[in-house]
Amino acid sequence: MLKFLSYLRHLPPSGLVLGAGSILSRPNCVQGARHVRIGARTRIGAGAYIAAITSHAGESFDPCVRIGDDIYIGSHFHLASVSKVEIGDGCVLSDYVYMADVAHGLDPAAGPIMAQPLVRAGDIVIGRSSFVGYRASILPGVTLGQHCVVGAGSVVTKSFPDYSMVASNPARLIKRYDPAARTWVKP
Repeated sequence: MLKFLSYLRHLPPSGLVLGAGSILSRPNCVQGARHVRIGARTRIGAGAYIAAITSHAGESFDPCVRIGDDIYIGSHFHLASVSKVEIGDGCVLSDYVYMADVAHGLDPAAGPIMAQPLVRAGDIVIGRSSFVGYRASILPGVTLGQHCVVGAGSVVTKSFPDYSMVASNPARLIKRYDPAARTWVKP
């Protein structure tokens, strides 16, 4: 009986595509699960909130959330999408990472913020084998190349190429990986 209960603990929400060997720890909340695809051998920690938002304030959306293979995502991950968020194979995201390709309307004359239309603010793409530090935020329109490193607590507001190490608020380039020297160097 205990083995069966352990199995139930890891059943994916209805409609969610969860690859072989992947675990979505509970408790979790997956909204719009049929728009979310999680690859093989991926682990997402407890307290995750993944929202593929299909409608809000009378507007419809067709979100696409793709989380690749061999990814580790820590606890309390928060993702909101009305457009596209992709996390490449082999990435590591620490606890409390936030990413969203959407923003709320902020017109003071348009009523309560939660009743205002959502704004598509730009897709997010995280390149394969990237690392995103504790409590980092990835904002709309950001593309991180392959093998990027985002420092803890950073707020990434713009895109960076492959082999970039970024930190701060707003995040800025602090180092680049030099493949010839096999080390991180200041730009």
